[in-house]
Amino acid sequence: MNFEKGKALQQISHKLIPGGAHTYAKGDDQYPELAPPFLVKGKGSHVWDADGNEFIEYGMGLRAVTLGHAYEPVVQAASKQMLLGNNFTRPAPIESECAQKLLGLIAGGEMVKFAKNGSDVTTAAVKLARAFTGRDRVAVCAEHPFFSVDDWFIGSTTMAAGIPEVVRKLTVKFHYNDLNSIQALFDTYPGEIACLVMEPEKEEPPAHDFLLEAQKLCHKNGALLILDQLITGFRFNLHGAYKEYGVLPDLCTFGKGLGNGFAIAALVGKREIMELGGLKHNKERVFLLSTTFGAESHALAAAIEIMRIYEQEPVIEHLYRQGNRLIEGIRHLVEQLHLEGHFGTMGRPCNLVYFTRDEQKKPSQIFRTLFLQETIKRGLLMPSLVVSYSHSDRDIDHTIERIGEALHVYRKALDEGADKYLVGQPSKPALRQYN
Repeated sequence: MNFEKGKALQQISHKLIPGGAHTYAKGDDQYPELAPPFLVKGKGSHVWDADGNEFIEYGMGLRAVTLGHAYEPVVQAASKQMLLGNNFTRPAPIESECAQKLLGLIAGGEMVKFAKNGSDVTTAAVKLARAFTGRDRVAVCAEHPFFSVDDWFIGSTTMAAGIPEVVRKLTVKFHYNDLNSIQALFDTYPGEIACLVMEPEKEEPPAHDFLLEAQKLCHKNGALLILDQLITGFRFNLHGAYKEYGVLPDLCTFGKGLGNGFAIAALVGKREIMELGGLKHNKERVFLLSTTFGAESHALAAAIEIMRIYEQEPVIEHLYRQGNRLIEGIRHLVEQLHLEGHFGTMGRPCNLVYFTRDEQKKPSQIFRTLFLQETIKRGLLMPSLVVSYSHSDRDIDHTIERIGEALHVYRKALDEGADKYLVGQPSKPALRQYN
């Protein structure tokens, strides 16, 4: 493939933008040298780069695009609303309409605040938990890589430059599916932990009622449970964690699939906690969420239409079906090429990722980069295996065939060395201390 125009744009972007992108996960260090630097168009499950190359996409806007790029009914709903104006001096009725629609879907949700991104709503949840409990310390799940761009979380990662040490020390970590690690934190910091923050599920599902038991430990020790459902919401289950896992979190966050690419996120929670950010109490006020663009009406119109589509069409069923077809197709390829333990899928069919391991079956960025390189060559853009409602059977069949070709190269690289086949340097983890 020719990436001449994209490479030229790449040179310009790095002069103007730190890292050349506004999202670390979209940066050049996350992809092989032979990759499209810029995408200019998307329709359904396909995208086109600046040089006119076409790809079937399996990242879907970092899991935000669940229906498909430029999904017509959603675009029309947002466009129609924009013609009426999208930001006023007082609230618009569509704010209550969207709130009512979302709370009608999310079991246990009593109040909601909208914002533009997941970081803001998750940080707002933490702030509420601190105010409600009168405590400062926050516990996050060590196995879940990202919750917020804000100091309380980023300070706990390897990329903590610029964040005061006193802030870093306020965030501690527990392990998923390990109740003993949670109890150990409560024992080490008695009366100090405001909340536990985790995704309901990542690649590993909750075992032995882990979420319910974690919440019991929280409440026993005076803390709140916050579930980050930015990815699992509108992908795993339409009605949230209660319908999927039987747990009613004290606070939870949504986004990504709620907007199908439009910027909208939501903090949902119990009234007694959420009202601390409102007017109907005589306690100390909490500056919860107050953003100029948090309730832009066109994004709310898009969200309402998306929720309507989810209610009337088998969106989530389709995500599971196509994900299962990928799992089966890849499993057969792995068996044929004797790649067991070197390459495979992880996670739910609706939210698949893959693992890449080297000759010793250890996680490998080199082999990940090689696989990306070889699939890109064959018209697939797949930092993950995340599907959308627009991924057709033809897309899946074509994808499995092309993955098979890429895995033939993977097999050769295991036998002969990856350096023989990889062009350029391997990709790197997005969160790291040094470049």
